Amino acid sequence: MPTISETIGHCWHCGAALGSADYGRETSCLACGRPTRCCRNCRHYARGRPNDCVEPLAEPVADKARANFCEHFDPIPDPGTPAAGTGTQTADLRAAAEDLFK
Repeated sequence: MPTISETIGHCWHCGAALGSADYGRETSCLACGRPTRCCRNCRHYARGRPNDCVEPLAEPVADKARANFCEHFDPIPDPGTPAAGTGTQTADLRAAAEDLFK
């Protein structure tokens, strides 16, 4: 397990701290055994977007929890939280849609 100073992200499944060496193509989380280089651990992962990804040039990936070869992979520090701005943007869009029907 990485020390706190070298932690760059966390496992999407169990939340264990991950260092840069923990994001290899065939590397799994030491705590739970789930793949770490997968869409669920990437900052571009955005459920509901086309291909569940904000990167428009990314190749489609069928299983977001399996390891893949995506060249756009960039670890997200805390995969349990939405990407920056997506939560408030979604709330704003929902409020605007509800205002249309008042």
